[in-house]
Amino acid sequence: METTRLSTKGQIILPKGIRVSRAWGPGTEFTVEEADGGVLLRPAARFPASELDDVAGCLRSKRKPKTPSEMRAAIGSEVKRRHDRGRY
Repeated sequence: METTRLSTKGQIILPKGIRVSRAWGPGTEFTVEEADGGVLLRPAARFPASELDDVAGCLRSKRKPKTPSEMRAAIGSEVKRRHDRGRY
């Protein structure tokens, strides 16, 4: 177990072994929570949580959109292919 010290500015230096093993580089943001007997430090989420409805359709495709009947046919052929391979 390694120890560290709190600076006059309230900063703590994490031991290099921990930073390297977790791939935490300069600028990594953390959430800090009080826990039983100590403090819990976690890297902050890199992306905010989102719902499918928020992002569906946001990527453009160069392909021509498929019709519902073409999609049903593709799903049916994939189900048949998997069934033939013993997956269902």
